[in-house]
Amino acid sequence: MAPGRPVVLSAAVGIPALGPSGASAHLRGVATALRAPIVCPLPVDGRGTAEALGVPIMAAGVGGWPTWAPRQAMREVRTARLCAEAAIALAPTLVWERHSLYSDAGWKVASATGARWILEVNAPLVEERLRYEALPDRAFAEAWERDVLLAAPEIVAVSAWLAARLRDLGCRRVLHLPNGVADHRGDRARTRAALGIGEQLVLGFVGSMKPWHGVERIPPLLDAMPDTIGLVVGQGPVRLSHPRLRCVGHRSEADTAHLIAAMDVGLAPYAPDAPPWFCPLKIPAYRAQGTPVVATDVGDCRLLVGEGGSLVPADAGLEGLVAAIRGWLGRRCPPHLRSWEGVVREGLGQSQLPPVHHAADSPATTAP
Repeated sequence: MAPGRPVVLSAAVGIPALGPSGASAHLRGVATALRAPIVCPLPVDGRGTAEALGVPIMAAGVGGWPTWAPRQAMREVRTARLCAEAAIALAPTLVWERHSLYSDAGWKVASATGARWILEVNAPLVEERLRYEALPDRAFAEAWERDVLLAAPEIVAVSAWLAARLRDLGCRRVLHLPNGVADHRGDRARTRAALGIGEQLVLGFVGSMKPWHGVERIPPLLDAMPDTIGLVVGQGPVRLSHPRLRCVGHRSEADTAHLIAAMDVGLAPYAPDAPPWFCPLKIPAYRAQGTPVVATDVGDCRLLVGEGGSLVPADAGLEGLVAAIRGWLGRRCPPHLRSWEGVVREGLGQSQLPPVHHAADSPATTAP
């Protein structure tokens, strides 16, 4: 899709190219659409592997501990440098980088090769670290992130909240670019037959089952709706149990499409404390199969759901969720595919802007 030699780059150790997470699926979607190799630290990790990928994976490895960096940066700085070296060796004309904390890899590739550099931002990474992990040297991390964001000639942000935040920071060119989904057509009738589901109503959920995903609402929903069964596709720290709940674990993207097609309603019941910057992959996946969505009104859910479902407030009680679900039972929506090809095409559309001159090197805070 892109002229020349594109490369997709991610220096995050926790996002292996073939990993089961939504972040890894995003990486694969962009790379497949660009028909570009992925440069990343690792192809897989202990969580398992996804299906085979039709583009090369260049595993740069995990770096050692840089003695000059604060302790909390650990191996991330050196890992990013290894990824930059691997990408530079490919002599790309385009580098699409997934933003990761303590990485200036895309900047270094652009400076060394003259490649066009698009920085994809999926979260405010310092704020995310502070929320979910330890970050002892906050000032160092903030300076690093600010320098990279302000240097990027083009940024694509996955949510409206992120786009506004980046513009307020002073970033030069920011495009709101919501997530897409792989183009797999699910077989509703065959999948329901294989699962032994007759005329039962199926409430479904796809995702990594983090506490803020709201999955703990599913068993009470099943209690309130005795004519339904639950179907959960994914795995994570939250464990659910109910006599009418089936948890099938992580599945391939193709298998997940079939399972979504078998659902009567796809749930995205995020909790009120969900981060405002996210753009959930599950909603485009539901909509691609014509499965109605019931979601809480957080993040980019309103934009993504559109005409394909209903929204309730994030703090809605059980009655509000049940009413929204019952409003869609027995109905389907026209399938709406937001493909990764379309996402990448929108991102590359910034090429109509005037050319940008790259800085000669990375910021002082990131170059020892």
